Amino acid sequence: MRILRILTKKELGTYFLSPFGWVVLAFVVLMQGLSLSSAMKGFRDTPVKDSLVYVTFHTPLFWFYFLFIFPLITMRLFADEERSGTLETLLTAPVRTWQVVLSKYFAAMIFYTILWIPAFLQFKAFSWFTEIPPAYSSGALFGSFAILFLMGSTFTAIGCLASSLTSSQIIAGIVTITILVIHYFLGFVTVIWGESFAGAGFFHYISSQQHIHYFTNGLLDLRPAVYYLSLTSFILFLTYHVIDLRRWKA
Repeated sequence: MRILRILTKKELGTYFLSPFGWVVLAFVVLMQGLSLSSAMKGFRDTPVKDSLVYVTFHTPLFWFYFLFIFPLITMRLFADEERSGTLETLLTAPVRTWQVVLSKYFAAMIFYTILWIPAFLQFKAFSWFTEIPPAYSSGALFGSFAILFLMGSTFTAIGCLASSLTSSQIIAGIVTITILVIHYFLGFVTVIWGESFAGAGFFHYISSQQHIHYFTNGLLDLRPAVYYLSLTSFILFLTYHVIDLRRWKA
């Protein structure tokens, strides 16, 4: 565990010791603020029955920046080291393959989690500065960040796998966003084809939009947690074998 902790700390440092990490953080904070302000503008213009949390996480702007977070924070994880030749050096060092994979994944997840701290503070600032009760329940706020973490765990793993397959950061980013966009639009299959076909239940089960819908209403469900955590484990398992194969070739 000591080696894993050291490697994770080293990987996490690459986010905060380079301008790129701070640019990503600034971009995400800006988009979070725009999503919240557009939701509040909707509250001002017309009566809305849904909570502020629900409306904020159902804007097209949210999905636009949310899906682009993952290629940005994962495309360099393995691809950059493969391009520079440092991955071969790392794999010949006295560290295990699973430690290399998990350290990069954990660092990306820690950075991803940090990206949502400003959004949490923005929601809290609503009641701090207006001195009126917040336009959302505690359950909705907790559920929102719970599903963001669950989806983030899987989407970050997808980015890790894509980065392990190539030495090009651009290709890794394109592969990641392509997979995520496909996953996103799979949630619309039942909207397009209706509910009458046999696989409708499966598409409901994997629909990110439905998961966001339920959790932002404070309705917690274990099935999405099982889905995302199982898929994360499987993708990291694949990433481990891709990197292990490179290790044996090194």
